[in-house]
Amino acid sequence: MEPKVIVIAGPTCSGKTKLSLNLAKKINIEIISADSRQLYKYLDIGTAKPSSEDMNNVKHHFIDILFPDEEYNVSRFETEALSLIGEIINRGKIPVVIGGSGLYIKALVDGIFNTVETDAEYRAELFEKRQKFGNEFLYDELKKIDEETASKMLPQNWKRVIRALEVFHLTGKSIRQHHSEQLMHNNYTFTQFGLDWERKILYQHIEKRVDEMINSGLVEEVRTVLEKGYDKTLNSLNTVGYKEIISYLDGTYSLDRAVELIKRNTRRYAKRQLTWFRADDRIKWFKINSEDDFDVISNEIIKYYY
Repeated sequence: MEPKVIVIAGPTCSGKTKLSLNLAKKINIEIISADSRQLYKYLDIGTAKPSSEDMNNVKHHFIDILFPDEEYNVSRFETEALSLIGEIINRGKIPVVIGGSGLYIKALVDGIFNTVETDAEYRAELFEKRQKFGNEFLYDELKKIDEETASKMLPQNWKRVIRALEVFHLTGKSIRQHHSEQLMHNNYTFTQFGLDWERKILYQHIEKRVDEMINSGLVEEVRTVLEKGYDKTLNSLNTVGYKEIISYLDGTYSLDRAVELIKRNTRRYAKRQLTWFRADDRIKWFKINSEDDFDVISNEIIKYYY
């Protein structure tokens, strides 16, 4: 039987971290964060990172691994997380993936090759090049970026050549590399769980968290990051919580208006997350009325795991 990986998904403020810490009291786990913003150093309050104490008690991965001006992508996460899962299992521990970045989770469970399937605009561009310059031109383009894959094809197999070019364009990896990684995906059984709050209660959690972030020093955190010389237009700062505070510091909004916008935009983000996750019928959803339910839920997860 393939080793199992627990995945805990859900919208922001749904208690994923608290549930995983409850789970850690019962079984020997390591946590893989599937959060595209907790990757960055200095972005602590606005990304609701686990506390230093929590990270000392339970090993966490993919937190504070990058500076705010460094680039990261879902394809890299897939590769590194798959490798890490193997290491955790070899240590005799259970890997638990938690997060709200739906694309990261889907890529890990299904593979980026299956997650990001086509780019219609780029494909149309390749068809146009074929009409203008012929099959050999496309084949030579493939050889420049992925000689190994090209060596397994012929120029007249232009559909396969176009697909190989498209895959590399989308992911930065060759088709052969994707096939190799897919074998790694097939080595694991991913069991996914989702946290389902009544919408009104979830929104109350969001409002409370935003207030706590402000009281904990979010404004000062953003100011400090900018004073370190990081450009306010960085992708890492173009996220809810940071972009609104940056606008406040620029004088665009009052602080009250910035806080109001953070709450509104976080609610909208949570709604998009729920729409994404609910499209995956493999996720087992737990109805939650309060955080007191987490102890029972963690026991249910353990039953499914074993």
